[in-house]
Amino acid sequence: MYRKDPIWKQFIYFHSAETSQKYLNNCYQKLTLEDPSLKSYENSYPFIYYLEQGKNFYKQANISPLSIKPVLLFYGLVHLIKACLLTVDPFYPSTTSVLAHGVSARKRKKRHYQFYHDEVKVQKFGLCTHFSEQMFHVKHLEGEKFIMQDLFSLIAELDDAFIFIKNSTNMIFLEKGKSNLWHIPDKVHESYFMDKSRLRQYLETKHQGPITWLDKIDNTISFDSNVSLEPPFRYHLFKQKPCLPVSLQSFTHLHDLIIHYLLLYNLSMISRYETEWWFELLKTTPNTDFPFIETFLTITEEKGPYLILEYLTSKGNKIN
Repeated sequence: MYRKDPIWKQFIYFHSAETSQKYLNNCYQKLTLEDPSLKSYENSYPFIYYLEQGKNFYKQANISPLSIKPVLLFYGLVHLIKACLLTVDPFYPSTTSVLAHGVSARKRKKRHYQFYHDEVKVQKFGLCTHFSEQMFHVKHLEGEKFIMQDLFSLIAELDDAFIFIKNSTNMIFLEKGKSNLWHIPDKVHESYFMDKSRLRQYLETKHQGPITWLDKIDNTISFDSNVSLEPPFRYHLFKQKPCLPVSLQSFTHLHDLIIHYLLLYNLSMISRYETEWWFELLKTTPNTDFPFIETFLTITEEKGPYLILEYLTSKGNKIN
């Protein structure tokens, strides 16, 4: 089973000026950057400092009260994302516009407010749009509004919470077959109202990388399990299984880091500026907001660093 301690231990490979410079140099060579050696030297220490500061926020969040945990986790994720940005944007931050959060929360009605039904809006400029485009090639997020319940539904590790609280699951897990194959259960194409041919086409269109499909085995849709899965596929960190959302949404292509960023942004804003509502939630737990929020915070504390490390190591850059 997954254990969180090794995640931070693996970051130690980047906490050296020499190794981080070599790593960044490999990144910049792939970008065909002029004089990658010089730029990697200039960015090696900012890269290390972003990672170290992000780790400090996460470590502090681990021992802090729930009331301030969202703020610490949000800024921890922000710093880790900035380190990732330096691998694809050597001149970050090139303008002050990318320093803003890039998200806004709507004015809340004090009465009958529920986080589950709240929404955030992505702004034209800021970190959110910048890292989404630079790291994941996701464009045109400006002006998009995201409802918290929809974002929660794309968090694979919230599956047990959905089953217990909503009496329905948010994910359908893929089935492991023989010879390193993943089988897509019939429940997926039935839930998506697609036949199997159309489902394959849909997944190919949405998935950023190629999928190595195998001929139908026992009349199931199967593919090579060695494929590095991207959205709309999700990966359950604790159960160590890939899955697909139980229902189609217009933004199922969003990477987990974007989803965690949006949720943590909103929770951190509430923690800072909606103190009365926030503490009433924590003290009285009047509705289903509390179990979803607390469970998500537990998940993101471990999943956030995992996603960052996965991004850094999946780039295929060896330190040599």
